Amino acid sequence: MISSDQICRCSWVDLSKPDYVQYHDQEWGIPVYDDQHLFEHLVLESSQAGLSWYTVLRKRENYRAAFDQFNPQKIAHYDEAKIEILMGNAGIIRNRKKIEAIIGNARVFLQIQVEFGSFADYSWRFVGGQPIVNSFSASDTWPTTSPESDAMSKDLRKRGFKFFGSTICYAHMQATGMVNDHSLECFRRQEIIDSYK
Repeated sequence: MISSDQICRCSWVDLSKPDYVQYHDQEWGIPVYDDQHLFEHLVLESSQAGLSWYTVLRKRENYRAAFDQFNPQKIAHYDEAKIEILMGNAGIIRNRKKIEAIIGNARVFLQIQVEFGSFADYSWRFVGGQPIVNSFSASDTWPTTSPESDAMSKDLRKRGFKFFGSTICYAHMQATGMVNDHSLECFRRQEIIDSYK
């Protein structure tokens, strides 16, 4: 897809939505090793289940305010009273099961940090510690899962993670740069590859 400034981007980017373009250009596919940033993505992506990513992206700042800046230590201690407050917050997706999952996932996240030293060390081992670089054209049918996302999702679900099937896990891997799925035509693909060096 060609934008008005003649830059080629991935075909999924809606050029009429500046925040979507900014997310693609400045965030999607860049490797993330910071645990709090990874947890933020886990919260948002698990909230996405059954919805479009843009629906969640537009609510990101509301989630940040509602969930203590995505601080897993604080979220892990949320109680029923806090759940009721969150259920009354129109700025987030008011699905009780998803809210409860965020709290439960925070607790599992902290357990993983203790076991592996960091969540980054845990998650990046599923891709051998290095980004997987795919070579898809804009016209190709892109995968929605991979053997790596299958394995990570299965392990997280075994540990108690909710709303994190292989499709959501693969989206997480794409977003956090564990997988570089920028299309061959996209200007960001090579820029991100060059940043690995």
